[in-house]
Amino acid sequence: MDFVQNFPFFSILLSLFSGPLSSVLNAKWAKRVNAAVITVIGCMSAAVLVYVTGTGQEYVYMMGHFPAPWGNEIRVGILEALMALFFCVIMLLSMIGGSRERELELEESKQNLYYIMVNLLLCSLLALVYTNDLFTAYVFVEINTISACGLIMIKQNGRTMEASVRYMIMSLLGSGLLLLGICFLYDLTGHLLMSNIKEQVQLLALSGNYHIPLIVSLGLMSVGLAIKSALYPFHTWLPDAYGYSTLSSAAILSSLVSKGYIFLLIKIFYRVIGFEIVRESKVIHVLFVFGIIGMIMGSVSAIREDNIRRMIAFSSVAQIGYIYMGFGLGTAEGVIASIYHVISHSASKSLLFVAASGLTDASGESLRYRDLTGAGYRNGLAGVAFTVGSLSMVGMPIFSGFISKLLFAQAAIGHTYKMLLTLIALAISTVLNAVYFMRTVIRIYTPVPEGFLIENAQTVTVRQQPSKSAALVCFILLNLFLGLNSEPIIGLIQRGLEMFD
Repeated sequence: MDFVQNFPFFSILLSLFSGPLSSVLNAKWAKRVNAAVITVIGCMSAAVLVYVTGTGQEYVYMMGHFPAPWGNEIRVGILEALMALFFCVIMLLSMIGGSRERELELEESKQNLYYIMVNLLLCSLLALVYTNDLFTAYVFVEINTISACGLIMIKQNGRTMEASVRYMIMSLLGSGLLLLGICFLYDLTGHLLMSNIKEQVQLLALSGNYHIPLIVSLGLMSVGLAIKSALYPFHTWLPDAYGYSTLSSAAILSSLVSKGYIFLLIKIFYRVIGFEIVRESKVIHVLFVFGIIGMIMGSVSAIREDNIRRMIAFSSVAQIGYIYMGFGLGTAEGVIASIYHVISHSASKSLLFVAASGLTDASGESLRYRDLTGAGYRNGLAGVAFTVGSLSMVGMPIFSGFISKLLFAQAAIGHTYKMLLTLIALAISTVLNAVYFMRTVIRIYTPVPEGFLIENAQTVTVRQQPSKSAALVCFILLNLFLGLNSEPIIGLIQRGLEMFD
């Protein structure tokens, strides 16, 4: 075994044990350890990506001395390594961009607790990406839930406490449905390792036995993960959670937490059930319908908002709908489009949250549209960054969002029943995206009228907020990279998805 093959396991262990380490450190050193851990894991993920891309083959890493089906396994391919690397990049930039707000909003005694939650969250995301065991995935789903809830409520004001309670209720409902689906599947197959389950599921499909229980299991797991990833109408916890938590929490939650659940659902479709069986089931049609509804209703809710962070949060509901709509097409092209949108949306949404924070800094900390008038002039970099993120969400060429919508449209072409509905929904959603994002861009570049008073408005320069400025520049470059160099990324996603079969 080559040494680099150990890196996925090392990454999970490093992020897991850095949490307890942060508990005995002061805030300053806990911050340094967190940044170092994310950077090291990102480098190891990049090395793994280079390795599996070079070999062209996935590999299985057996933990302990017991082989399958008794032991636990990690399964590593191109798609897993790509997602692990991307999660690390987004988390690092989100933490850098929100460092000033954490120091201002959190008591110093609670800051190391914050880093514990972030480290555990990264550990759970890596485990969801790499694990080949369905019950292990469930365990880390719960760790992910607890960590995310901690990131929401750590400010301990009324809004965040209410949001964390809503999040916990909805998330536990989703977890319960996921666990029921796993239990049914275990009863049917007698296995928990994904590859072993798939072998038994294929035999059951060929024999025609237990067809209804198998579909029920698939439906429970799909709906459970859809609830946890805030698919409409299970999104009620999301606006307050994103809108009133700390900046880093909002950026991480919107970009990464729901994406970990979505990636697990992809693994269930391909590695547990088999995509042919999923395609033939009615479950895929349900996800398609709710995805289409989410695309429209999320945007309608965003238009009605007068709070910029809640507007960005409702936009995430619409973007989650895009992803599930892609799954609902029931084709490999649709899944590839959804995976690319996971990456595109993560990069753009973190950019928008950090940029919106820069605009509110220049507007007396106000989140209302009225007070954001002219904010793009008072904080030039934040204005440019928000414009880039908005254009990406709308789907303008050269930005990553354009590639996502193009891939969804291409995936829908030729589909017998869903093509017309998909294209209409894409068109309507794009127009609605333009309404609320371009309205905000126009607002921040509208000169302040004479006699119009914005309390505590001030000019913010790059030198005043070096960390946030560096994160914004990196996010802008990342978005342009994804928009202008999409072919290599799409190629990696396609090769990685082929390894799933």
